[in-house]
Amino acid sequence: MSAFRIGLLASAIGLAAMAMPLSARDAAPAPVTKAPVPVVAKPKNVIFVIVDDLRYDGMGFLQPQLRTPNIDRMAREGSYFPNTVVTSALCSPSRATILTGETARNHRIVDNNHSSEQGLTFFPAMLQKAGYQTSFIGKWHMGNDDDNPRPGFDKWVSFRGQGAYFPTTGIPAAAAAAGKRNMLNVDGKPVPQAGYITDELTDYAMNWLDKERDKSKPFFLYLSHKAVHSDPLPAPRHRGQYDKVDFKIPDTAADTPENRRGKPMWVYNQRNTWHGIDFFYNSDMKMTEYLRYYYSTLSAVDDSLGRIFDYLKKNKLDQDTMVVFTSDNGFLIGDHGLIDKRNAYQGSVRVPLLVRQPGTVPAGVTNPGRIRNLDFAPTFLDLAGTPRPANFEGKSALPLMTGKIAAKDWTPQDFVYEYYWEWSFPMTPGTFAIQRGDLKYIQYYGVYDTDELYDLVRDPDERNNLINDPAYLQAKIDLRKALFAQLADREGRHAIPYGQRLAIGSVRRSRTGPGAAQFPDEWLVEPNRTDRLDDILPDGPAKQKAREEGRPLMPVARLGEEKLDEK
Repeated sequence: MSAFRIGLLASAIGLAAMAMPLSARDAAPAPVTKAPVPVVAKPKNVIFVIVDDLRYDGMGFLQPQLRTPNIDRMAREGSYFPNTVVTSALCSPSRATILTGETARNHRIVDNNHSSEQGLTFFPAMLQKAGYQTSFIGKWHMGNDDDNPRPGFDKWVSFRGQGAYFPTTGIPAAAAAAGKRNMLNVDGKPVPQAGYITDELTDYAMNWLDKERDKSKPFFLYLSHKAVHSDPLPAPRHRGQYDKVDFKIPDTAADTPENRRGKPMWVYNQRNTWHGIDFFYNSDMKMTEYLRYYYSTLSAVDDSLGRIFDYLKKNKLDQDTMVVFTSDNGFLIGDHGLIDKRNAYQGSVRVPLLVRQPGTVPAGVTNPGRIRNLDFAPTFLDLAGTPRPANFEGKSALPLMTGKIAAKDWTPQDFVYEYYWEWSFPMTPGTFAIQRGDLKYIQYYGVYDTDELYDLVRDPDERNNLINDPAYLQAKIDLRKALFAQLADREGRHAIPYGQRLAIGSVRRSRTGPGAAQFPDEWLVEPNRTDRLDDILPDGPAKQKAREEGRPLMPVARLGEEKLDEK
């Protein structure tokens, strides 16, 4: 009850007492039990820091050779969630999922090109209605050529597309000498970029926190860094930071029979492409060298977090502010011979997640409960005490983050993954996957290839494809059925979206690199086999039994050799 309403009530009681007869007023008063005034919890602030393409283990407390003191501080003073995943491992679809609380099949931002935002509502608009001050600062990357302010934000600082690390990055020397600069959009007005992008975005964020916002209201800051997206360029103060560090890449990067066994053909074919370890970005750079740029570019983000923590401590906002650090998708550094993201392998879909709020979020805890980027929007509305809209598809992870629900009691929804083929980078096929418990099933759309099944507890690196293992037959059937059912959009449709092709896309291969993959040996057969229809019949126990007994499920003779009933 507000102070204003309490005052009115008190006045009304007083007037009523004056209107009573004297005898009534002079009588011994009955004992009065005062009703407690309900205490409404003060709304909590949120600072959501998202980076671009950061690998799930790209933090100093997991890799001692990395220098990330403020990220490491978050792990000490907050909770680390190692099983955080994204429902689409690509910049624009992932960001749209975070902002809308919807999957790509429903928000329809399915690629990095020019998907429409028409009809979408971003959750910060709901926080605004709940009395929050909101700010978006950094990379938006939906509607590639549009950096205009979006509804739901009181403060807006962004740029077109991927943006640039420095004011003249990508600008011809003559134009830069003549004064041309990369531009930011600040509250709808073009402003030249003045410095290194991570530092400049942090400057805008700190200025809004300290000087521009209404400090009588709770706040939500969405700080969206360009770092560490390719080509990563570190701040001058961090150049050469890791020149003497020899970074390791996964051993599944090696082109060996063991690593190729059970993998789809597209995986081998991608090795020698823009997104393959043997010819990545069509250059001759080694991944071990690339990682020196990648991780030194992360250092400015770490500095940015330090500035945020200093501000919160100085202004006594630590306990009232939840700080969340994550990435829009993961990043492969040679896993299975691949780089980048897009596919459903662990290095692509897993992302870092650290949450810090002293007194609310347990400190120094590694929490194995699975969280998806789909769960962020309902979590933040839950934190603000705001009802969730019906279109949200995720689940609030606030009870898990605060420890009110233990990881062992946390019941996450199935993790359903979707990636829609993009003509710009045609080497990765349309990919759909589902993880239920420890099992992950992956299938591909529009490509002549095998599907995959992995036990992520026994095989966290996804080396042993169980798709043809008889022991997992029923699991395969169940997961296929569940995946299809859950990939339906809100209208019940199974629709594959695609964008307009503008060019052939990135199709180049190194002349000296590996060639095309061989077909699986079990696919190579002699003609006229009587079991030749079995592969298109539904999998099941009868089919499995027939195979084990060496007979066809549905025998088919060669034309002209079938036995005819002439009666």
